[in-house]
Amino acid sequence: MLIEVPQLLNCEQIADCRAAIGKAAWIDGRGTAGDQSGAAKNNLQAREDDPHARRAGDLILGALGTNPLFIAAALPLHVFPPLFSRYADAQSFGDHIDNAVRQIPDTRHRIRTDLSATVFLTPPEDYDGGELVIADTYGSHSVKLPAGHMILYPATSLHQIRPVTRGARVSSFFWIQSMVRDDAQRTLLYNLDFAIQRLRRDHPDHASAIETMSVYHNLVRMWAEV
Repeated sequence: MLIEVPQLLNCEQIADCRAAIGKAAWIDGRGTAGDQSGAAKNNLQAREDDPHARRAGDLILGALGTNPLFIAAALPLHVFPPLFSRYADAQSFGDHIDNAVRQIPDTRHRIRTDLSATVFLTPPEDYDGGELVIADTYGSHSVKLPAGHMILYPATSLHQIRPVTRGARVSSFFWIQSMVRDDAQRTLLYNLDFAIQRLRRDHPDHASAIETMSVYHNLVRMWAEV
């Protein structure tokens, strides 16, 4: 399931985020990739331990925590601290699948990467190329969103970032361990959640609203790992 989260960050938050990472130290992005994906990766990445990058990451984490669409779609248990990448001068990232497990820097904690997320920080008109291309059973999906918007997709997906041929593409990327690891189950819960919201909006006093909500919570209880 691919979910677009519009306006995760507002204009002020985008500016604050860009200002912070503009002060960060940038390194070769291959340093954080595995052996296989590293061979396909060509970009710059803000240092994970850079205080400016961490401040920008905290801003994104704060926005995630108050975004109902993200919470409904991801059912997050753990969120990896956001990282930041920059593509320019024909840089790209070829076909790859994200590592199944990531260790959170400076801790002993690891998360299972059920979902991948990209928050776009550069307006699409400021650069050419740089599309995130995600493959699933329905084909390939090319994603290039306005600044502040986020795309959420299964980390099991084969994906790539096409070469940036003009300008620079700056974005944040990270992973989520969901309470519900199976994508099909998460999709069912997401669709059921929105059906409940429509039912409560259109027929707030109907008994079916409570009955349907009980089904949702009992499914979460059956499938969730906490």
